[in-house]
Amino acid sequence: MSRFNVKKVAVLGAGVMGAQIAAHLVNVKVPVVLFDLADTKSASKNGIVTRAIANLAKLKPSPLGNKADASLIQAANYEEHLDLLQGCDLIIEAIAERMDWKTDLYTKIAPHIAPGAIVASNTSGLSITAMSAALPDALKPRFCGIHFFNPPRYMPLVELIATPTTDALVIDQLEAFVTTGLGKGVVRAKDTPNFVANRVGIAGMLSTMKEVERYGLTYDVVDDLTGKKLGRASSGTFRTADVVGLDTMAHVIKTLQTTLSLDATKGAAQFDPFYGSFETPAVLTKLLALGNLGQKTKAGFFKKAGRDVLRFELDSEEYVPAGQKSDEVYARMLKKPAGERLKLLRNAEGPQGQFLWAILRNAFHYAAVHLGTIAHTARDVDQAMRWGFGMKQGPFELWQEAGWLEVAKMVQADIDAGNALCNTPLPAWVFEGPVAEAGGVHSAQGSFNPTTGAFEARRTLPVYSRQLFPELLLGEAGPDYRTAGTTLMEDDAIRLWTLDAPGLNDVVIASIKTKMHAISPDVAEGLSQAVDLAEASYQGVVIWSGDEPFSAGADLQAMLPGFMMGGAAAINEAEGELQRIMLKIRYASVPVIAAVRGLALGGGCELAVHSARRVLHMESYVGLVEVGVGLVPGAGGLTYIARRAAENAAASTNKDLIPFLTEGFKAAAMASVGTSALESRGLGYVLDSDVVVPHKDELLFTAINEAKALFAGGYRAPHKRLFPVAGRSGKATILGSLVNMRDGGFISQHDFHIAGLIAGVLTGGEVDAGTLVSEEYLMTLERQAFCSLLEHPKTQERIMGMLSTGKPLRN
Repeated sequence: MSRFNVKKVAVLGAGVMGAQIAAHLVNVKVPVVLFDLADTKSASKNGIVTRAIANLAKLKPSPLGNKADASLIQAANYEEHLDLLQGCDLIIEAIAERMDWKTDLYTKIAPHIAPGAIVASNTSGLSITAMSAALPDALKPRFCGIHFFNPPRYMPLVELIATPTTDALVIDQLEAFVTTGLGKGVVRAKDTPNFVANRVGIAGMLSTMKEVERYGLTYDVVDDLTGKKLGRASSGTFRTADVVGLDTMAHVIKTLQTTLSLDATKGAAQFDPFYGSFETPAVLTKLLALGNLGQKTKAGFFKKAGRDVLRFELDSEEYVPAGQKSDEVYARMLKKPAGERLKLLRNAEGPQGQFLWAILRNAFHYAAVHLGTIAHTARDVDQAMRWGFGMKQGPFELWQEAGWLEVAKMVQADIDAGNALCNTPLPAWVFEGPVAEAGGVHSAQGSFNPTTGAFEARRTLPVYSRQLFPELLLGEAGPDYRTAGTTLMEDDAIRLWTLDAPGLNDVVIASIKTKMHAISPDVAEGLSQAVDLAEASYQGVVIWSGDEPFSAGADLQAMLPGFMMGGAAAINEAEGELQRIMLKIRYASVPVIAAVRGLALGGGCELAVHSARRVLHMESYVGLVEVGVGLVPGAGGLTYIARRAAENAAASTNKDLIPFLTEGFKAAAMASVGTSALESRGLGYVLDSDVVVPHKDELLFTAINEAKALFAGGYRAPHKRLFPVAGRSGKATILGSLVNMRDGGFISQHDFHIAGLIAGVLTGGEVDAGTLVSEEYLMTLERQAFCSLLEHPKTQERIMGMLSTGKPLRN
């Protein structure tokens, strides 16, 4: 398949979604021009767009990996700049959900679209085929739907929707770009109302609201029940609605109401037996009337009042204190194996248990009845709900795990008893044929397609060869990174292994197995063995553990027994060994690549910065956070900051070390964490030479090829060099800036003490400014500072607080 080379993208519409889509394109280094109407009320006709771009910096979570990159979005308006479309390979229309507005815009832009460019509409559910009628015949093969989920940077799902006239190659090309270029998971949806995720997800939210009324539950209790405890997004149901926007939700509901019907003969409307449950909930109608649209208006089902969270109460139309939790018995039920869990919920006597069974039953019922009309396979439904609604499992996965036929009988019994949302029975394929025989819709042969009555394998586009261990659904066949390849060494802490595929089997992969991939002495020893193996027989090492996080830091619990038995001396020895391994990684004769995804904190950050190169997923969060437990970085993190400052100063006309040390000192002393791989560059933990990968499942492929490329280029470790430090005068300068913070009560005396130790290491201790030191010398200072803090009562309080609550204690 020829590559679709996207040199520039135009986004039409600078509303909430359009501006955030543009922001994500900038995140992945795609040049973008953002269009909107000409502003007739300000000096610049680009006023609408420039205000939208400025607003990106105010949004939380941030749509931008680096807020300064907002300036890279080019502003344009339809009146003056339509000629810019000629230079765009992809045009994404993201204006308001009005069919007439969209088709009018297509008529306006059509003469300016370059030959070969793809045009796609970002709509949450309008008919793509109906939109295409406004386009010239020459454009119709290059037109399709592209549905991003909000917020576009963070939500993995993008639905692609073809029309009968869309060229198949166009969809393949766009899927490849969206996957590897934007880092998204693609589901191909049929052109039916609200496509796959919103069709199932919004029906589920409406079902939830209906059952909430039936069982008399409050929104905070429901969110507690339908969040992480149920294997869904932590925001639950109603907070998720607030984030999405209640006006957006209302629009999607309206689409269901106007395009579906209980009457199968009613005009162009499609028959949906669940139509009776699509009524707009009274509480949503009231909130819309009040202008409370959710997070964007700072009030919806919930709102914040100072530090307090309030929930809306329909009867009084007032906000009342929130924070109620569900009964603990249901939390215990939800931890049971799937089959036992569903039986317990179905037989529960309390309203919370009955509510949970009802929403799960409704989800199974709706997904089964509609599978054949909205999706190509059951895989599409489950992936859509995972990626678009933050579910740990899609409805079919949970059903299959709990026992396919047994759950089907429970659901059908409820339908027959009149307890379900409608009386339409489960489809025949549920009880007989391939699905019943296989025990579910996902099998080693693929996922069930009700149209063909067979299991269908995944698409094999070339882009998917980069995903060595793709995210699999329950029941699917595929490689498991925990057992794949050839094992070279394995214990409880780490696995050293290689892939078996030619061209990828000459790099050692080090996969940490500890909880949160914490770095224990056994992990450190395993990393040392990985370097030895690679130097003897391979082309490099990739540190990659298959899932998040990269590493949450040193294993504090593993450290405590040694401290209790041998005191600071025992810890000094252990820290010395860890520092030795960090330097062994830095000076290995083959490249060591840190493949970072998720958290790389404390020791995880130190491991990453001592590697030859970092390959990071976009959503990687890197920082030295030891201050949070009353410690200083002890495995070379401060040494790294001091060395980099000296290197940067040497490359500059300004030879004063202090300006180059300041940012690194602040990052370590304030436990700053980059909230993206891009932001971590600003903290100095990620370099310009490092690689940022948009798709999490391409991380290993990219890291292995990075190691091979460095090796093929004649990789040599950096020379060990002495470098200058700022000395005692530099320490005094740095600490002088913190005195006012301490005296003003912004930091505690213990914070000030820790900051003094950090400054002392970074500046080289009691030496003159400009003194040349080695990494080993600074690491000795690190160990001394680290061990002195371990014996400090305030630090011990912080460590015990973190171990018991998981939250930093400020004392």
